[in-house]
Amino acid sequence: MKLKTGDTVMVIAGKDIGTQAKIAKVFPSENRIIVEGVATAKRHQRPTGQTMQGGVIDKDMPINASNVMIMCPSCGLPTKIGFRFDDDGNKYRVCRKCEGELE
Repeated sequence: MKLKTGDTVMVIAGKDIGTQAKIAKVFPSENRIIVEGVATAKRHQRPTGQTMQGGVIDKDMPINASNVMIMCPSCGLPTKIGFRFDDDGNKYRVCRKCEGELE
């Protein structure tokens, strides 16, 4: 999986299409990610020792990684991810549109 926690992505499919947000968690074995504020579901929470307040809370649910595209910080467009090697042999991610480096 080419996406990492903290990447800014744009949702390209589903009910939240066009939303830009950061990745909160990545599940590489399932090819799913949790994006902040995307695919929110209502969860009925019982009051426990850790959470004294019960009730209905909003929870971000995982979505498929193919439903998002990473946002390039240099050109500001959603793009595919490519890889390049520097002189020392280290691999880094680059934007396919402008060849800018992705963090």
